[in-house]
Amino acid sequence: MKALVFGSMNIDCVYQQDHIVCPGETLSSLSFARNAGGKGLNQAIALAKAGMETWFAGNIGEDGLFLKALLEQNGIRTDMIRIGETPTGCAIIQVDKNGQNAIVLYGGANQTVTEEQIRETLANFGPGDLLLMQNEINLGRELLAAARAAGITVAVNPSPISPELTRWPLETADWLILNEIEGAALGTEGTPVVMYEALEKKYPDTRIVLTLGEDGSMARDGDHLVRQASVRVPVVDTTAAGDTFTGFFLHAVMNGTDITSALNRAARAAAITVSRPGAGASIPTRDEVD
Repeated sequence: MKALVFGSMNIDCVYQQDHIVCPGETLSSLSFARNAGGKGLNQAIALAKAGMETWFAGNIGEDGLFLKALLEQNGIRTDMIRIGETPTGCAIIQVDKNGQNAIVLYGGANQTVTEEQIRETLANFGPGDLLLMQNEINLGRELLAAARAAGITVAVNPSPISPELTRWPLETADWLILNEIEGAALGTEGTPVVMYEALEKKYPDTRIVLTLGEDGSMARDGDHLVRQASVRVPVVDTTAAGDTFTGFFLHAVMNGTDITSALNRAARAAAITVSRPGAGASIPTRDEVD
């Protein structure tokens, strides 16, 4: 079994601040760091650190070669990464004193995926393999349809929400892992249980995991709707917490772990992530989670 993350790689410019800047305000940063990021990159590192054989497909510019090197350092196969003339995607991230963040994203090379690239990449995978995808590259709808036609298990983290994403054939995905904002956009607003049941009704053949931030997560385990509490730790930076959760959860269930145990393991991995600064570098190893 192989896992393919076909997704985004970004250069993260991270500013630590007293608070998130307001409209019209000029605010001095307490510190600055240039990090590796992108939901695709973060989730690939999480899958690999959890213990899964992981491949990555996506696009960068020459300025993003250090991202490719970082993936390789984490044991991820990078044969399918393409290097072009368009600059690498970039994110401006503000982190306040409570560890909360606000992000401005430039797609860059992430938005240069072609249908030919999708065909060539998916030719290396088949039934029993996993595709994990997000919404930070173009042609997501086409990627999802092509993967399902090839019999590949598909998990979608529909982030960030966009008008285009609502036209994806999400009902064909095997897994939908999303937060309350995404759940409200795709299903309905309301309590977590109301939101979850609305999503189940809309996507009856898709297994759904709803993450709730500091309130934990929920998913159906057999006939039971299971609630997993978050693991309380001092919060330093919430960046990549959801990506860590996604990677560790999918590794667990793809290897036969029951849903309740998988949620618990993913919650513990995410707790370690939020206790550290940064994105990919904050993701724990499987030994740390153990």
